[in-house]
Amino acid sequence: MIKLIVLDVDGTLTNGDISYTNNNEELKTFNVKDGLAVASWTKKLSKKAAIITGRESKIVEKRATELGITHLFQKIDNKEEVLQAILDQEQISWDEVAAIGDDLNDLKMLKKVGLSFAPNDAVEYIQQRVNVVTASKGGEGAVREMVEYILQYDNLEGLESLWE
Repeated sequence: MIKLIVLDVDGTLTNGDISYTNNNEELKTFNVKDGLAVASWTKKLSKKAAIITGRESKIVEKRATELGITHLFQKIDNKEEVLQAILDQEQISWDEVAAIGDDLNDLKMLKKVGLSFAPNDAVEYIQQRVNVVTASKGGEGAVREMVEYILQYDNLEGLESLWE
């Protein structure tokens, strides 16, 4: 059974674009459907979620708080190492983890988790090495598909049952 989902940000929770305003403020766009799936995972199912990302952004901090994500690590080069620390803290095994990533900096982590995902616009090398490639692109419902897949994988009811 999956107890923890691990999310990359750019290219999975977002479409991977990075925009800046004239005031040098960073802009990111998050998908509401992805957000509802993650919030359902953390708040309705009381399961754990983590964001481990190579970049740093105040916007990501805000989104993590909104979604009930308990573990947020930014500006990380070695995602596998950080995830091992989370697993030790939460007393969770690698087999109880699902992760989604889209590029080479996610590879080591994706290879170790029990269930790995990539959006359909992820780097081809990554797509060839994960368990599931979503039908959706990053930032366009890929994380929602991941959560729905996990619920079916673990023989749990779909997200709709949490809201009826």
